[in-house]
Amino acid sequence: MSEQIYWDDVTEGQEFSLIEPMDSQRLVIWAAASGDFYQIHYDDNYAKDNKLPDIIVHGALKGMLVGRLLDEWKGEDGSIKNWGVSYRGMDPARQDLTVWAKITKKYQEDGENLVDLDVGVAQPDGTQTTPGTATVALPQR
Repeated sequence: MSEQIYWDDVTEGQEFSLIEPMDSQRLVIWAAASGDFYQIHYDDNYAKDNKLPDIIVHGALKGMLVGRLLDEWKGEDGSIKNWGVSYRGMDPARQDLTVWAKITKKYQEDGENLVDLDVGVAQPDGTQTTPGTATVALPQR
């Protein structure tokens, strides 16, 4: 479990991220867990026969990783009020993806200490494929 982050200690513009390896085994495990067995996610020949450069990462897996980043960052006493992403591009597997967030607004509303964030997933070359937004409530000191 990570250390609790407090609303008092965050600032607009603050960024945080995690690096996630995307190997074929991870995609097969996700396929089994999610029930998404479309072959472009785990069958090399099928992906290449469909003119893809490699097997590709499941969109829902990328969205889940954004949720994981937010969940770990907010700590036990924080809460995710809402979050969502758009799938704007494919991510070939067998590369590390960066799952990131940046605080865009810090405010108080209806008795809650809130932060709005831009979130997303990026390839090693910086290509953004899965942009989104989130709002998280954090405890105050």
